[in-house]
Amino acid sequence: MYRLIRPLLFTQDAEKVHELTIKALHKFGGTGLDCLYSQTIQDKPVECFGLKFKNPVGLAAGLDKNGECIDAFAAMGFGFIEVGTVTPRPQPGNEKPRIFRLPEAQGIINRMGFNNHGVDYLVEQVKRAKYDGILGINIGKNKDTPEENAKDDYLACLDKVYEHADYVTVNISSPNTPGLRNLQYGEALTNLLGSIKERQQTLGQQMGKQVPILVKIAPDMTQAEVEQVAETLIQTEIDGVIATNTTLARDKVAHLQYGNEMGGLSGVPVRQQSTQVISQLSNALGGKLPIVGVGGINNAESAKEKFEAGSSLVQVYTGFIYRGPELVKEIVDAL
Repeated sequence: MYRLIRPLLFTQDAEKVHELTIKALHKFGGTGLDCLYSQTIQDKPVECFGLKFKNPVGLAAGLDKNGECIDAFAAMGFGFIEVGTVTPRPQPGNEKPRIFRLPEAQGIINRMGFNNHGVDYLVEQVKRAKYDGILGINIGKNKDTPEENAKDDYLACLDKVYEHADYVTVNISSPNTPGLRNLQYGEALTNLLGSIKERQQTLGQQMGKQVPILVKIAPDMTQAEVEQVAETLIQTEIDGVIATNTTLARDKVAHLQYGNEMGGLSGVPVRQQSTQVISQLSNALGGKLPIVGVGGINNAESAKEKFEAGSSLVQVYTGFIYRGPELVKEIVDAL
């Protein structure tokens, strides 16, 4: 069905379509009308950072920022779902327009800027969901929080989502929040992750529940930078890493309409770059923590590349926008 309606959807403004889709899925999720997009997918169990996944194909953060459609996405057969990025306080994000489709390249450029209703709203949505699979919650900092105080925002979010998440992702790699990517390097990264890890241990003791902490990194790194990040992840005993977020590179799309818009580029154009970072990261980590691969996955072959490069799990977003739920089934069936 999605294949039939997508051409019509793509004639409309990208963000308006996204908002209408989220509203519809929020309304119909868990009702009889979810038969319009639900599908049965065979189990392909995977165990990773202490959790058991029904299959290794997940929904990446960003599509359901406020956790409003968890049950609807569960019906599509995802092995795990990641919601967010959420910040301590609600914020509108950057000025519109801020999403641009590049259909010739099966890509998207976005500069959303962590628009969300705030962590309290997301927690309420998570509480209402009936989904019993693996749920990740992706956390970030508010735009107006100074870089030197970023740690406070992450800890505030962690305190509120810990009880309700199966894992928590620390997003320090979005290109659309000023200064955020600076947190990926050197002492800033060590201090941030050290504080988060310490809070994880405290919360785990209080709640009798150990929730893994993952870190999401950018694809725009040199091999030396990837190796430095890997060393810090090992030293701070982080539980896993998601590679990668969107790219600032434009070499593959600069000739296209909207190809030079500011923001992060996702989809097929980032496929090779993401896979290269995963491979470098895998070599640097030496199997000491698992990798979730994301970036340019639009079919079973591109998912296979991520697994071969060193990923234990994969996530989809832009490929899902272009392909719909059938992408999840195609990848799982091919495993």
